[in-house]
Amino acid sequence: MKLNEGNTAREYSIVRINALEEGMSEFLFTLGCYPGERITIISQLSSNFIVNIKDARYSLDENLASAIFVEDINIEELAV
Repeated sequence: MKLNEGNTAREYSIVRINALEEGMSEFLFTLGCYPGERITIISQLSSNFIVNIKDARYSLDENLASAIFVEDINIEELAV
C-alpha cells in the first residue's frame, strides 16, 4: 500500500519508492527512505503527513507520501 493510505501512529516498513517526478526518489533517499527502513505516520494535517524516519520527523506532501510503498510491521509481528 502507499504511505498516504496508512493510519497514524502505525509503524510501516518501506517496500519500495515509486516516484513519478524527476528528483523525487533522490530527495526521499536523502531523508532515509530506503527499502527495509521503518517509517511511522505521526499525524496527518490536510494533505501533509508528519512522519518519523530514523528518529527524525519530516513533513511530506501527498505526492511524496504516495510514492512510498509500505507494509504494516504490526501485522508482520502478529504472524511471527
